[in-house]
Amino acid sequence: MTERAVFDYAVYALLAMAPITWIALTQITAPYGRHTRRGWGPQVSSKAGWVLMEAPASLAFAAIFTMGDHRAEVTPIALLAVWQAHYLHRAFVYPFRRRGGDKPMPLAIVGMGVGFNLLNAYVNARWVSHFGDYSAGWLMGVRFVGGVAMFGAGLMTNLWSDQVLARLRGPGEIGYKIPQGGLYRYVSCPNYLGELVEWSGWAMATWSLPGLAFALYTASNLVPRAVSNHRWYQKTFPEYPRERRAVVPFVL
Repeated sequence: MTERAVFDYAVYALLAMAPITWIALTQITAPYGRHTRRGWGPQVSSKAGWVLMEAPASLAFAAIFTMGDHRAEVTPIALLAVWQAHYLHRAFVYPFRRRGGDKPMPLAIVGMGVGFNLLNAYVNARWVSHFGDYSAGWLMGVRFVGGVAMFGAGLMTNLWSDQVLARLRGPGEIGYKIPQGGLYRYVSCPNYLGELVEWSGWAMATWSLPGLAFALYTASNLVPRAVSNHRWYQKTFPEYPRERRAVVPFVL
């Protein structure tokens, strides 16, 4: 079997994971963060869990990228920078800026995250630096410019939302409060909304099946989680704003 055949099967596997993940998460709330609970086997600290889970998305992508035939070309390098703008922060900055204690995370969740990130890093990095074909002129095209603009807007939304949540707690505080202001006026999880916009922008900028597969998987993973968080807020805080939606303003 050729590597291209293996690559195609990997992309199809990523596409197939989207509906499976959607169905699973509408039935079972992922047991970490505010939804932490026992019964999922061995646990690690959330800080260590986040680093272990997200680091492969950055490091494996970079390693696979360097093996591609187009690794030295300007457009693949620009796409590498876009990808790393999210994952370097997510893996090596975000875990150390979170407040609210270091709750345990099931090792099973970490393992599933690692597996997904390795698969996703492989198909996207291999496409961008090897199987895809991007001329230097791609950088000036509507798809790249529009996609990167979407990615940037989503990234800023994601970072801002995480910062609002971090500032809700003072030093040593571990409880939850209702976030206010900005997109929190409209949705419970603007951080998830930001990621949805980010990876939709990535799919547009790369104009590729791997990029689309990742965007679809992101939606299948984050939308049910946003709904779970939204319901948790409503149950926990009787005064929670009724007009807020879970993740899409005025819609969902």
